[in-house]
Amino acid sequence: MPMTPKEMVRLLKKNGFIYIKSNNGSHQKYHHPGRNITLSVPMHAKELKKGIERQLLKEAGLKPSQNGGKS
Repeated sequence: MPMTPKEMVRLLKKNGFIYIKSNNGSHQKYHHPGRNITLSVPMHAKELKKGIERQLLKEAGLKPSQNGGKS
């Protein structure tokens, strides 16, 4: 089952990402200062689509198994 945007944000924060202010409306940006990575998470009420979830995890350097058992 895909993750919700809130679950993705929780996972990113747990792995060292911090929220950075953005003017993107329905998207929030998170930055990892140690690795110089910035991700944009779509903040919608529904679950993230599988492709978006996989891409965010890949860019964050996280494996799907690190997302609380969800794939």
